[in-house]
Amino acid sequence: MKKLPLKLIGLLFALAIIIADQITKNLVVVYMYDGQKEILPFFNLVHVWNRGVSFGIFNHDHSGAWILAGMALLITALFLVWLWKADHKPMALAIGAVIGGALGNVIDRIRFGAVVDFLDFHAFGWHYPAFNVADCAVVLGIAYIILDGLFFEPKRKSRIVSANGQS
Repeated sequence: MKKLPLKLIGLLFALAIIIADQITKNLVVVYMYDGQKEILPFFNLVHVWNRGVSFGIFNHDHSGAWILAGMALLITALFLVWLWKADHKPMALAIGAVIGGALGNVIDRIRFGAVVDFLDFHAFGWHYPAFNVADCAVVLGIAYIILDGLFFEPKRKSRIVSANGQS
């Protein structure tokens, strides 16, 4: 069986993220209205309309949905270029996660003028800002990209240099 090209792996993962994100958000919009459901002592499902950027920052500016969507599309285009240059599967998946998460939130901004957030973690009176599947994908994808640049890429380059007999 032939291996899938890395760019296709990244794009398929981005599509899977978009689908999972939109399904979960639609369930929240249809069944939660503007309510809250305690799941665990530290975790609630909520229905929050986020008109700002990540994690509710600038949430009071209702005019920027199209600007934020445009910025996300521009950043997505840059990540697509990066995906075409990806040289290993984990990086293609991480870039795909960022692309899928960004596009999942763009879809909300176009449909609703705001992003649907619903995951609410809290402890000892402190609430982490509500977020969604797309936000998780972006954060985890960026975290891998940073870790790769700091720790894994230097080791890969070191192995390549050693394999070529260079010092």
